[in-house]
Amino acid sequence: MNVGEFLTRSSIWISIAFYAIGCVIFAIGCERPKLDQWTRLAFTAAVGALTAHYISAFNYYHHWSHESAYIETTRQTAEVFKVNWGGGIFINYALLMLWIAEVGWWWVAGTDSYRRRPMWILLTWHGFLVFILFNATVVFKDGLTRWVGLLTCAIVSLSWLTTVKKHGSAQHSHT
Repeated sequence: MNVGEFLTRSSIWISIAFYAIGCVIFAIGCERPKLDQWTRLAFTAAVGALTAHYISAFNYYHHWSHESAYIETTRQTAEVFKVNWGGGIFINYALLMLWIAEVGWWWVAGTDSYRRRPMWILLTWHGFLVFILFNATVVFKDGLTRWVGLLTCAIVSLSWLTTVKKHGSAQHSHT
């Protein structure tokens, strides 16, 4: 494995690990809001590692060419779905921009503001992240990567189900 491959692969797995850790901490933190600062740090590390992944991929695989990344996305999509479509690259761009904006907003607004957001907003956003994670690690990969991705998606999904359940219980206890 060369340096470019190592940096590209390791940065995405660091991002995935920190995202999963953040989701678990957030679920546990329903009863302990002081843990939210650790969730924020985990999500910050995750988006930082995702940024490093994009930089590494563009540098070592696409030589800073959007066209190259688009062609490769098209090839991979055609290989898996038999559809000649490269639009997934724009979904990846949107993911990074939105996640940077969300984490930045969380730092500016403070940790309490994140938990006060409506649950549907949290679930829509994190549902999108899980969808991307599932596609990146399960749909477009095989072997051990697929199994680790499936396990990670299960852990993250269970974390959010726990969060929803605890949120519902907290609302019922206040009524």
